[in-house]
Amino acid sequence: LKPKPELTSDPAGAALTGNTVTLTCRMDLSTGWDFYWYKQTPNAETKTETNSYRVNIDSVSDGGQYWCRAGRGKPVYYTQYSDALWVNITVIPKAVVTVRPDERVFRGETVTLRCDIKWGGDTEWTYRWEIEGKIDYQYKNSVSQISTKEWNISSVDHVHSGKYTCTGQMGAQSSQRSDAVTLNVSAEAQAAVRVSPQPWLTEGDSVTLICEVTSSSTGWTFSWFRDDDHLSDSSRGAGGSYTLSPAALQHTGVYTCRAERGRPAYYTKYSNTQPLWITGVSPSVSLVVSPSRSQHFSSDSLFLSCEDQSNSAGWTVRRYTDRNTEDCSKQTGSTCRIVSLSTSDTGVYWCQSESGEKHHPLNITVHDDDVILVSSVDPVIEGDTLTLHCLHRSTNSPILTADFYKDGSLIQKQTTGEMSITTVSKSHEGFYYCKTERGQSLHSWISVR
Repeated sequence: LKPKPELTSDPAGAALTGNTVTLTCRMDLSTGWDFYWYKQTPNAETKTETNSYRVNIDSVSDGGQYWCRAGRGKPVYYTQYSDALWVNITVIPKAVVTVRPDERVFRGETVTLRCDIKWGGDTEWTYRWEIEGKIDYQYKNSVSQISTKEWNISSVDHVHSGKYTCTGQMGAQSSQRSDAVTLNVSAEAQAAVRVSPQPWLTEGDSVTLICEVTSSSTGWTFSWFRDDDHLSDSSRGAGGSYTLSPAALQHTGVYTCRAERGRPAYYTKYSNTQPLWITGVSPSVSLVVSPSRSQHFSSDSLFLSCEDQSNSAGWTVRRYTDRNTEDCSKQTGSTCRIVSLSTSDTGVYWCQSESGEKHHPLNITVHDDDVILVSSVDPVIEGDTLTLHCLHRSTNSPILTADFYKDGSLIQKQTTGEMSITTVSKSHEGFYYCKTERGQSLHSWISVR
């Protein structure tokens, strides 16, 4: 009887495009046989000298029914055809790499890389990770020994920066390689806080503090602190903003924030400090400044005193300067005297009671250069007149020609060194400065009540 070979395939299940399938024509016969291969119909044949035939799977159309048979001699004596073998082809899936918490991370964070392959079959994949990175100032490719779906790096460092790709392995077959995910590992994370619209308020106004992580925005939760005390209601600032509406006197203080993400938690550095000052509508105590202006020349002297309508005892002049909160130096009772100002005296000054109440905060700026803007140290009352002067250090008198700016835009040019707004409204609030050929003043916030 004519022998009948058995046709098998490797892999035996579905094959993936981009890979190969090896067909084997099995037959328990002596040597000297050639093997003939057929697809779909026995009309077109391919001849090999061995009983293996490798099929390159370029597309789904390479699948279908295959047969084989053997033959030898002249004329050729053929065996029977094998039974038909279905070769099922599936479009090769592409691996996808995701990274948590973010592609931009910070030294010391825990990073999880995950390789996902959308696949309907039951066979488990193994994974092959590749890294292209700059190690010891040379670009190198390396293949990791990680064969699992997820790759945890417990404490990343700069050497982990690079491009990560993964490929799935299923026996002799491979998935498409994933697109590269670039992991950037930076130094310690730094939080930064800013305020909108401005840090000088009257009670009843609204203000929002915004906390951001430099060069990163994904997955952070935030904690807020006032005067180094953790705010118990800071969960409302978890999204990165902390709103006071309406603002009250007790909200006055120095605010900082910090962000965290991941498990175990990774914390940023504390942010810069942001003072927030809320002035009472009719405070019982006033901080009197002499000379009465918000900008001052370095080396000049300055007097500050707390004056209570009923009793001046028990009040202390305190200040926030250069990230420190402290009593004003050289204080006698409720009066403070600074003999020679320096730029380190720039800050916010206020009157504080023995019970810790803070009243009448004023912004004092000390300038090393030769030009300052003379403006009211207190908020201007709506409807009143606002007068600004540009003052020169040597003459201690208004400069003849000066340009005045509000929020960076020129509002009055080449005046006599003085500018007046006769009927002030809320729209006149903003940052003002003046500029002359001798120099430029610092910016002062003019608030309108």
